[in-house]
Amino acid sequence: MGESEPERKSRRNTQSQNMKLQHGEIVFDAGLTRPDRLVLEQLCRDASSPTAIDTASTKATIDTLKALNNPNDAQFDPTVFTTWDLDDVRSSSRVPGFILRLLEEYISWARRVVRVETDVVMVTHLLLYFCTSIPSAILLFTRFSYLHAVGHLAMQGYYMGPYTLLKHQHIHMRGVLAKRFGLIDNLFPYATDLLMGHTWNSYYYHHVKHHHVEGNGPFDLSSTIRYQRDSAADFAMYVGRFLAMVWFDLPRYFFQKKQLALGLKTLGWELSSYVAIYLAFQINARAATFVFLLPLCCMRVALMVGNWGQHAFVDEDEPDSDFRSSITLIDVASNRFCYNDGYHTSHHLNPLRHWRDHPSAFLQAKPEYARQQALVFHDIDYIFITIYLLKKDYEHLARCLVPIGEKQLAMTLEDRVAMLKRHTRKFTEEEIRKKFKLPSQ
Repeated sequence: MGESEPERKSRRNTQSQNMKLQHGEIVFDAGLTRPDRLVLEQLCRDASSPTAIDTASTKATIDTLKALNNPNDAQFDPTVFTTWDLDDVRSSSRVPGFILRLLEEYISWARRVVRVETDVVMVTHLLLYFCTSIPSAILLFTRFSYLHAVGHLAMQGYYMGPYTLLKHQHIHMRGVLAKRFGLIDNLFPYATDLLMGHTWNSYYYHHVKHHHVEGNGPFDLSSTIRYQRDSAADFAMYVGRFLAMVWFDLPRYFFQKKQLALGLKTLGWELSSYVAIYLAFQINARAATFVFLLPLCCMRVALMVGNWGQHAFVDEDEPDSDFRSSITLIDVASNRFCYNDGYHTSHHLNPLRHWRDHPSAFLQAKPEYARQQALVFHDIDYIFITIYLLKKDYEHLARCLVPIGEKQLAMTLEDRVAMLKRHTRKFTEEEIRKKFKLPSQ
């Protein structure tokens, strides 16, 4: 069923009405997903009466969020597109009836193809990539033109974020399609990864087998704790080291951990990807540059820009806490287009949690988020968090903060700025040894 027509009209009328808090304003972007809007509205209700949190209201919101994910509930709302909400498509007078009938048939079919019935959008995107990215790449190798090459690169740039977070779900859940489509599920990354700037299987080995094991700690190759997170020079060193050395550092990490098989697999897949790109250059160097090399460079920079934003704010008292070393974003870019990637703390708390479950899980754990002084931002994504940090514009970041818990709600804008500055400070090696309880050298 989804939203009723009165509810939908109310949403459209109120989306432009932002909420004033004591030291800032909560912006309700018109592009927010329905779950994000429900979460943000609940946080606003909490902020309006911090000493008397309405637990009944929170429970009702959680129940609604769970109903949207439950195929047996009348409110079930599968994600079919990233740009449009399904209810808006169904209610639009501009969509012809026969298109809506075809859409319903497609949704019915795709729900049987995906592993989790909410994930129709993943079939939508895989079909899109196989109908556009692959034919376009083949055409560039057969009939190259710079106009087509630039257009192809722009298209891939638009696809890279959603594809990476589709892969994110894929590597954590070991697939996104129903078991009977296991062969397609296992093989499609080998057709699409290089086109999207990923080397084969490297995302799995780095993210699942390494990053989630080390958790932005001292042995995490993408850890931010040894860098001043508002320093352009430190950021350049961070990105540069990853670009130049990750092919060597990641296998070495596994070898040092006595995980010989993982080290060999990581090195083997990384080098085989480079060999494939080299062979493509032998066929058509200009096409290979736009189809493989530039996407690889763009993706690796983007991954580090994103990770910097995800782990820029690290509490100096408990840097090993998932609540205090990662953040939550309620924004359009991260959650509408990239599978709720904004709920990064929730993801670190449970890496196997399905992406559609993050909003309800966040609200369920909201008292602990508040107790731990976790950071929640809105109306900003990870890339712009990185940009504003490098500009040292802490006031803008403080205005994007959604205060949770009495302590944050009592902060002035200046207090928030001071808190954020403390959280971006570089750790010394002595502090790292003490905070992470490492043996003295």
